[in-house]
Amino acid sequence: MAEGADMTFLLVSFKKFAIHGDTKATGKEMNGKNWAKLCKDCKVIDGKNVTSTDVDIVFSKVKAKNSRVITYEEFEKALQELAPKRFKDQSKEEALQSIHKLIEGKEPSNTGITKIAKTAAVDRLTDTSKYTGSHRERFDESGKGKGRGGREELVENTGYVAAYKNAGTYEEKTKAK
Repeated sequence: MAEGADMTFLLVSFKKFAIHGDTKATGKEMNGKNWAKLCKDCKVIDGKNVTSTDVDIVFSKVKAKNSRVITYEEFEKALQELAPKRFKDQSKEEALQSIHKLIEGKEPSNTGITKIAKTAAVDRLTDTSKYTGSHRERFDESGKGKGRGGREELVENTGYVAAYKNAGTYEEKTKAK
């Protein structure tokens, strides 16, 4: 009973790593990049007994000749290959259980993801109230961009020169006389 529960946790981890970074992935097959990520994130790669090269070799060994992905069954074979290497002092069965414990319930980590920079220089450069010249025309008073109207010179067919301050006052001036 306990082994069945362990296998479901292993399958859940397999699916989470299989779909990581691929919007079209179904979770039934895992590519080599995600296999390497699983091994790295779950500490299967220890740098001494198991290296990234070993992980790549095992992936190539268990996948079908003309395939670029492995199924869950091939994934289990790959773990059986790596377990004795990772846990040399244990028997094959104990090593396999130990490697399963490393992977069960884990999901891809997002360490190293680029964060938004919050520095004074960035704040100063993105403060639209300090913009001058033609750049100022691209934003309204609140700092929100005007979109196309701020980027392109849209022609108004009023008969006046663009940006003429007294536009529309001709009628008033001629009535005054």
